[in-house]
Amino acid sequence: MNAPPALVIVGASYAGTQLAASARELGFDAPIVLLGDERHAPYQRPPLSKGVLTGKTSLDALPLRGADFWGAQGIDLRLGHRATALDPGTQTLTLDDGSTLKYGSLALATGARCRPLAVPGNDLDGVFNLRTLDDALRVSDALSKATRACVVGGGFIGLEVASALAARGAAVTVVESQPRLLARSFPPLMSEYLADAHRQRHVDLVLGRGVRALGGASGRVEYVELDDGLRIDCDMVVLGIGVQPNVELAQRAGIACDNGILTDALGRTSAPNVIAVGDVANTEAPTNPGAPARIRLESIQAANDGARAAASALAGRPQPFEGVPWFWSDQHNLKLQMAGLPMPGDEVVARGDLQADWFSLFYLRDGAVVAAHSVNRPAEHMLGRKLIARRARIDPRQLRDESFDLKTFQG
Repeated sequence: MNAPPALVIVGASYAGTQLAASARELGFDAPIVLLGDERHAPYQRPPLSKGVLTGKTSLDALPLRGADFWGAQGIDLRLGHRATALDPGTQTLTLDDGSTLKYGSLALATGARCRPLAVPGNDLDGVFNLRTLDDALRVSDALSKATRACVVGGGFIGLEVASALAARGAAVTVVESQPRLLARSFPPLMSEYLADAHRQRHVDLVLGRGVRALGGASGRVEYVELDDGLRIDCDMVVLGIGVQPNVELAQRAGIACDNGILTDALGRTSAPNVIAVGDVANTEAPTNPGAPARIRLESIQAANDGARAAASALAGRPQPFEGVPWFWSDQHNLKLQMAGLPMPGDEVVARGDLQADWFSLFYLRDGAVVAAHSVNRPAEHMLGRKLIARRARIDPRQLRDESFDLKTFQG
């Protein structure tokens, strides 16, 4: 008797791993092949820019699943393999060694890669990206020999790296082309708070300036030259200017893409029997409170939730995810937790003490809570997610008043 056609998953990080696990949990009994282009078994990525660089997270703590999980679940984990071509018509995947795989269903969890800094000197020794475990190990090794680091990019990864490098004793400068930190994610109040927090912890910030070139002698970086000619001396550079989704495999196969692979709320693409999940998926999300109708989210939560939704469709029990998007970032001694998707024009209500690094910002749109940002207040973050989920309408005066117990609010 012939085996049923396999589910082949291209990409062995959070989304790919969660898809395989959830499919099995929901009763999907066909063979599953999980392909990873790295040699490492699927691992956690958030610690790479935090605990791995500081030495607080051991490599043994990184795997997403135990070594015996794959065999026990009947998941064929194949590492060090990259998919090079896809033919939806014959349902065939070609790998970099020339071999082919037939599939019944195909999942593209190809993720994203670091956006390159297109300036002279970007190939000098001492210039690093940080996306993979090998990247983090190279940065950590370089830091043991460096004293002055420049981080290009003031987004979440850049600021997390800056925090970790400073904790290791390096003098750190962050260069951000926007006039404020995290301008696409935070309102001015939150950006200003975070800038002050980094400066107080001895991280220099250069805002509103671009990088013209990286320079040095003997093939090694020694300075970052800004667009006004200013030079920042350094002996290592970490680039954190964002990522771009890995859509090339899908594009060559004629699958619809636009800032990622276009999918519905269950991960289904324009090609039959092909789904996409994780950072590469630009997904219909009409049910997310306060969210646009389509969105590509680069977060662990989105990867896991999208994979569960796709697995439900594969198992014949389709259930689109309808939860609130949430994220987190650890910087210095600050735990930032974010829920919902704020937009320009939202009313911002502060609760707590910004000076004490212990507060939340709530975002109201037409009187309803649509987003919340918390610093070192995890319980309030959880409450915020509940308020957003039911689009609670609450008086801003009550939000500001810390004597008012949000847990009792029923609006």
